Amino acid sequence: MKITEVRPFLFNRFLLVRVYTDAGLVGTGEAGNWAHHDVTCQCLREIAEYYVGKDPRAIEHHFQAVSRRAHFMGSDLSAALSAIDVALWDILGKSVGLPVHQLLGGACRDRVKVYQFLNGHTREEIAESAERGLEAGFTAFRMTPLPPSFEKNTSTRNISEAVRMVADAREALGDGIDLGLEIHRNLKPDEAIILGRELESFRILYYEDPVAPQSIDALEYVARHVRIPIATGERFYSMYQFKDLIDRKIVSLIRPDLSLAGGFTQAKKIAAQAEAAFVGVFPHLMGTPVNTAAFVQLAAAIPNYAMMEANGGNDDLGGAIIEPVPLVDGYRILPDKPGIGIELDEEALAKQPPHVPTKFDPSTHADGSVAH
Repeated sequence: MKITEVRPFLFNRFLLVRVYTDAGLVGTGEAGNWAHHDVTCQCLREIAEYYVGKDPRAIEHHFQAVSRRAHFMGSDLSAALSAIDVALWDILGKSVGLPVHQLLGGACRDRVKVYQFLNGHTREEIAESAERGLEAGFTAFRMTPLPPSFEKNTSTRNISEAVRMVADAREALGDGIDLGLEIHRNLKPDEAIILGRELESFRILYYEDPVAPQSIDALEYVARHVRIPIATGERFYSMYQFKDLIDRKIVSLIRPDLSLAGGFTQAKKIAAQAEAAFVGVFPHLMGTPVNTAAFVQLAAAIPNYAMMEANGGNDDLGGAIIEPVPLVDGYRILPDKPGIGIELDEEALAKQPPHVPTKFDPSTHADGSVAH
């Protein structure tokens, strides 16, 4: 079996890749460098030539060949490699009639826990969102406890509002429901420490990206001064970055993105590094139902999986091009179909809205300086 074509599909907010073979099997993957799909798409076109004529089943060899030949690795190329890697595993599964999780060692679970976003800023809005999620069967929630236009506020006001919002969320959810916090890298280290200490009594499951990811030293400084588990890693694109994070013993959960950090080939290795350190894997999931299907395969096959986004807002896209993985009572149901368990309708894909490039419109503080 040989690869005949590697074709990217850039549309809407997404970038998919299809790998075609002379055996009639087609694999599908998705790239996850969300701010720069145009650049990643060009990377896909440039590396596609290498794969044509090759056996799609030599997956590890192909990853090594392309990644080692590239002298300037980064998120753009890694996202392109990740999408192709997932597509190759999809082909491998289809060629032997097995889902990818069986090829990765078999299922560790028969359904995959996901969490729901807790929306709103007022007590009433938070309570309404919690009620909807609880009625839908979710047992884990995540919220961003920062008020609207927080960039213009004083640090004191933001911290006070964050504490109030988390208190409202805990009251609405009760004591038996998991609650995690996503800060989206918006705090300075000392602000993150002050807020983290204020929130310790609310039994927070994780404190995600409290500071900008560019400095692991800054994150370590925060981690040493708070008693809330730290989660980070959604912007990392190699197992070497995750190794540094894990070796420092400052995180309880890592957030590799299968569509950015090397596909199944690398994500399995990253999960193994974390397992050896008793660190949980909390994958970062965005994108179409293609990504959701692939992430479910990985989640099923690693023992230290924790949870990930439900990503239910993009299931509507599945009605057009893909049948989404079922979401029932806060869990994605593990598919038993070969590969990543989906088939894509290219005719429906061709009718999707065109790609809209990212616009840079930075948020600013009250004094006009760039906030984040």
